[in-house]
Amino acid sequence: MSQVRKLWKLGRKDANTACFDVNRDGELIVKEGNYQYNIFDLVRKVGSPVEVFLPFILEQRLEHLFDTLKEQARETGYRGKYYYHYPMKVNQNKEFVLTLVAEGAHLEVASSNELWLVQRLWQEENFSSKIRVLCNGPKTPEYLKLIHKLADNNLSIVPIVENLDELDLLKDFKGDIGVRINLKTKVKSHWDNKFDRFGLTSEEILEIGKFRNLKILHYHIGSQIERERDMIAPLTEAFKTYAALKKKNPSLDTIDVGGGLAVPYEKKRLYKLDRVVNRLLTTMVELSEEAKIAQPNVIVEWGRYITAPAQFTVYKVVAEKQMEKAPVSSWYIVDGSFMNDLLDTWALHQKWHIVPVNGLDAEHRKRVWLAGLSCDADDQYTASEGYLLMPRMDDMRPGEDLYIAILDTGAYQDAFASHHCLLGSPTKIVLQNGLLSVARKKEGPQEIGKLFGW
Repeated sequence: MSQVRKLWKLGRKDANTACFDVNRDGELIVKEGNYQYNIFDLVRKVGSPVEVFLPFILEQRLEHLFDTLKEQARETGYRGKYYYHYPMKVNQNKEFVLTLVAEGAHLEVASSNELWLVQRLWQEENFSSKIRVLCNGPKTPEYLKLIHKLADNNLSIVPIVENLDELDLLKDFKGDIGVRINLKTKVKSHWDNKFDRFGLTSEEILEIGKFRNLKILHYHIGSQIERERDMIAPLTEAFKTYAALKKKNPSLDTIDVGGGLAVPYEKKRLYKLDRVVNRLLTTMVELSEEAKIAQPNVIVEWGRYITAPAQFTVYKVVAEKQMEKAPVSSWYIVDGSFMNDLLDTWALHQKWHIVPVNGLDAEHRKRVWLAGLSCDADDQYTASEGYLLMPRMDDMRPGEDLYIAILDTGAYQDAFASHHCLLGSPTKIVLQNGLLSVARKKEGPQEIGKLFGW
């Protein structure tokens, strides 16, 4: 089976597939310590399409991040403190948020509704007052009211100033605040920020000079940043403003470098976590020495990196349509929708790591495109090579359907999910400690109809 693992890039840490393997029957399995899950058996039991959440992966990745920060701080001589703030917009599902909070993550929210979820956690006693919540995004009256309410209840709420108007709106806020800087540095990422509407320029920040209870200088430069040097360049620019701002604001002691740490969706080799952390902390140490100031604390908000590998999505191939005079032999039509369930496929032309759930050891494969169930021509997936090599339908065992797994779907896809053609969201299951539980059932026509007033 070693050749099968190599073919589908299973069991590889650098490809986020360390927990995936194949059994003797050519079926996809997931390993959690001494536990093993046969995905082919599970999907036939619960039905498809299905999202599979792996909490142990979430725990492992956050633990690895903390260990890396600790190790690299020791190696670089970095003496500041380091924090992880999970940006809730990446995946607001309760099972994700509760797992991360339990493992030591702080939070970042971007709207009053996300902060309302924090209030729910606090009311349900699933939230410690020691957890700090950063509040980004435009500060609507509802948002501001909730910020004040939770701060008055002794929760650590830190609003981040996004524009000049918010300074006046937050003039009566008694707790710590932050300010977001709009950097000139541009990077190669999925996010086109040639004209960024968020934050204040360095000139605007330094002209204001003195902020009440200023704690954090925050920036966010992009999403899915693909080059290591692009993770470092923004810090170099931001630090100049930090050093100048600290002269009038002694309470300022933290730089929030935002998100952007990339995931190898297409299994291309990317930079390694330890190298990025090492360079960030080394830069922080060197710039602090040059400026003759104390090393700032650092916040990272790497949401996609932590959550994406903790979920995958499984579809059944329900039909095959032969193709003539095309680069592929067939369309494989699945029982879900790329536009609905995996919107980045359409919006960002995201490419995924896709493997069969059964037939991994098939001797013969064919070039195919995948299509979803909606009536939209864009509801398709063609892969970066222009086609996928998948097992042939006529090679399946008698009475056996072909299932495919799309890996690394834990970031953003649930929040972006839609109901084009009134298609419903998949079932979601949780695999942990050898047990399967159903987090949410597949949406039916009645549930979806209610959303549209039926």
